[in-house]
Amino acid sequence: MIDITLLGTGSPMVDPNRAGPSTLVKAGNAVFLVDCGRGVLMRAAAAGVGAANITALLLTHLHSDHITDLSDIITTRWVTTFVATPLPIIGPPGTKAVVEATLAALAPDISYRIGHHADITEPPSIQVHEYTEGQVWDTDGVRITVAPTDHRPVEPTIAFRIEHDGTSVVLAGDTVPCASLDELASGAGALVHTVIRADLVQQLPVQRIRDILDYHSSVEQAAATAARAGVGTLVLTHYVPPLVPGQEDQWRALAAGEFSGTVEIGDDLHRVSVG
Repeated sequence: MIDITLLGTGSPMVDPNRAGPSTLVKAGNAVFLVDCGRGVLMRAAAAGVGAANITALLLTHLHSDHITDLSDIITTRWVTTFVATPLPIIGPPGTKAVVEATLAALAPDISYRIGHHADITEPPSIQVHEYTEGQVWDTDGVRITVAPTDHRPVEPTIAFRIEHDGTSVVLAGDTVPCASLDELASGAGALVHTVIRADLVQQLPVQRIRDILDYHSSVEQAAATAARAGVGTLVLTHYVPPLVPGQEDQWRALAAGEFSGTVEIGDDLHRVSVG
């Protein structure tokens, strides 16, 4: 069994009811945080998970809305817990530079806390691993594989396939349809995919917002990806524009036109069990 919790189903468009993009995946004894948008630790706490419980942080790409709370995760895990092991952060090339820049921005805070607390003698311990494809994790019966996606001009971007005890979940991040995602998701129990309502975005008056049509999958495109890959369940997240309560069936119907499997859509903390 793999449990998926949509911690944040929002987007760069601020929504008071939705945290930024982030998904929690529990596989065996491991807890993986996929992306870390605004408010992620608040949502994780509501799901019963603290910073100390995170086995690894997985980043699909380095767009600001997907890493907004990186500094909060680093600081909270370091200051409020007694976790001795480093935090693994797995992401595309460029992740190390972002983490180093975040630590540099936190340098005053780090020095204050080391100076104040006798039991804090070292800065946060982090191990960054950069990948674009291949197996990136194989521990305690959990295996993670990475493949490139297409979110150009944002590149490189990656998707993750998490496997445990015969069950698999794929987390696509932001992307347009691409063969590498189809291959990674092939036969998976679930595909967690970010989506936009192309029909609604096209009606928005601001060109900058309409530009997102170039490099995000519509609901229909995400559903077509799930169909081609033969996944069991499609989990939609990162709703643009923000999902209005009561309109879930509209989004689900658009997906159902391309995909005959189960379509999951919901608010922050929506949970899906696979396996």
